[in-house]
Amino acid sequence: MQLNDKNIKRVLTAATCALLGTNVHAQDDTPWSFDTALMYYGETDRVTAIEGIISATKEFEDEHFLNLKLTYDTLTGASATGAVPQNEIQTFTRPSGNGSYDIKAGETPLDDTFKDTRAQFNAQWTQPLNENYLASAGVHVSNEYDYFSFGVNGNIARYFNQKNTTVSLGLSYSNDTIKPNGGLPVPFAPMLPAGTEPNRLGDSDDKVTTDILIGLTQVINRRMIMQFNYSYSKADGYLTDPFKVVSVVDNNGMVLENLYENRPDTRVKQSVYWQAKYHFTDSVIDFSHRYMWDDWDIKSNTFDVKYRMMFQDSYIEPHVRYYMQDAAKFYRPFALQGETAKYQSADYRIGEMTGLTLGIKYGIPLDNDQELSFRLEFFQQTPTNPGFEQPGILADLDLNPSVEAVVLQMNYSF
Repeated sequence: MQLNDKNIKRVLTAATCALLGTNVHAQDDTPWSFDTALMYYGETDRVTAIEGIISATKEFEDEHFLNLKLTYDTLTGASATGAVPQNEIQTFTRPSGNGSYDIKAGETPLDDTFKDTRAQFNAQWTQPLNENYLASAGVHVSNEYDYFSFGVNGNIARYFNQKNTTVSLGLSYSNDTIKPNGGLPVPFAPMLPAGTEPNRLGDSDDKVTTDILIGLTQVINRRMIMQFNYSYSKADGYLTDPFKVVSVVDNNGMVLENLYENRPDTRVKQSVYWQAKYHFTDSVIDFSHRYMWDDWDIKSNTFDVKYRMMFQDSYIEPHVRYYMQDAAKFYRPFALQGETAKYQSADYRIGEMTGLTLGIKYGIPLDNDQELSFRLEFFQQTPTNPGFEQPGILADLDLNPSVEAVVLQMNYSF
């Protein structure tokens, strides 16, 4: 969830002032500033999420900032298992192995037991090292029913060209523990009937992620600023989704069994990012493009445009985002009988897809540097078939249903 531009400016006032070549002198009694946000995310017949955020920032002395943030969210609903639909009722075992549920003929198999809560705490300290260097360090802790994450990060920025150019280097490290209900399934083990002792690797496993970010920010003129980033991320450990399965079908498209998926235990992602902001007389346009690629053969392009129109006592900001993604090299919507593979997943989230977001934000600046804003967005994710022939009855069934969602968000900063 993003906080509004004014609040981001508070958090990064030191960096912004240095970038623009100005000075800020804090008083010892500088009060805390707060940003609060409440978001609702709802997919049609699938996942629903409610998230709350409170972020507090204080400047203790000249350009020495502490930011504390608490996030709490709840998720409920149904998520796609990866299994294919059939022209008859299907019965699936729940992740715990103790119960089952039925899916009607022609419908996408969804596990309706999806329910979780997450609490996350972030702390970040930012301060100048001298006239031309700015440093930042932080920590985060996140816990949910079946997932725990702990991470640290650090960043250093160097100013050049009369502080119109900023070069930065950021590093982060996180260690996550996955502990799914029912344990970790053995890769490619069949989903057994409810009440049967399942094949399990164990109760939990770990994942370690290391990220590097190199950035360049350049003031072009008094109205325009640009940013360029390169990021490198490596994940090692348990990267399989323990709740996803792959359907094995015969030549007529009939499901013979459902096997638990298996993914590689390493993933390297890289991306390049460009953003430009231009300030007109009474409006600001913000455009960005991100290109990502990884060693799973997933490639994606994200285009994002926001246009803020400012009025005497409010502003309106339309938003358009378009996303394109190629499928992972081991993605298969199903497995044919007798087919073998070292890795395989039918999770549409690593398949070929496009995504479109259309939204609008309405903000009201208030007295004493306060602000109230509202955001409404509509989102549609459209998975596509990357070229697999659908045998038998699967040819007449929808294996790639679209996912539609609405996002409502309210922000209040004071």
